[in-house]
Amino acid sequence: MNDVPRATAPGLEVSALHAGYPGRPVVENVGLTVPAGQVVAIVGPNGCGKSTLLRTVARLHRPESGTVRVGGDDIWELTRRRAAHRVALLPQSPRAPEAVTVAGLVRYGRHPQQGLLRQWSREDENAVREALEATGTTELAAERLDRLSGGQRQRCWLAMVLAQRTPVVLLDEPTSALDLGHAVEVLELVREVAAAGRTVVMVQHDLAAAARYADTIVALKDGRVVARGGPGETVDAALVKELYGVDADVLAAPGDGSPVVVPRARLLTKRT
Repeated sequence: MNDVPRATAPGLEVSALHAGYPGRPVVENVGLTVPAGQVVAIVGPNGCGKSTLLRTVARLHRPESGTVRVGGDDIWELTRRRAAHRVALLPQSPRAPEAVTVAGLVRYGRHPQQGLLRQWSREDENAVREALEATGTTELAAERLDRLSGGQRQRCWLAMVLAQRTPVVLLDEPTSALDLGHAVEVLELVREVAAAGRTVVMVQHDLAAAARYADTIVALKDGRVVARGGPGETVDAALVKELYGVDADVLAAPGDGSPVVVPRARLLTKRT
């Protein structure tokens, strides 16, 4: 994959955020600051509020209180179109129109830039071309999305998000259902996106992968932040137990020393 085009990213600030559904709070008093060029991984058990938090930051789920600021502007005070110039979300299970080509999919990332007085331009074409190049999908541009492998499709969806050219990129479990090789490929691309100056927040179930590829870990439980910090100072056996109810050994990976979580086996019968 080629280098991701650099972007000027103002960073993300979430303050005292409360969100949920009628009679059911989901996210409670969450604060989050992500500088430009950083990757934050949100981890936690199923149902802890990770996806709701991401949707609220993406201006898809209205909060009960609190603020979400990009470059000093609260995105909930912006129009939907202007907010789409600041934040882009790749959901966990995105859907594309039937028989859409890769190039056609990536062009959707430019829709927030279109309007009655602004039609398709050379800038839009350049954004699509750069996104295809950055994700290594240029050679797939004419292919139908539904005929590609899972790893190829995920890179194409990431190309669509990059084509939107927002300073903040939100990814909801970007490696779900991918094998190890494709998952590593996508996470390496996430690091390239941050290195180009964008702010990346991703929900990640694989705690070891989150610890290796994120600058900061934010752990949620029951909608509240229970731990936050660098992977080395945050991911330990106590956190694994608190989040997932699992006893585990947390080891340092050879090379970079990032935390590796090894659950302890609970055998019903003794192995012979």
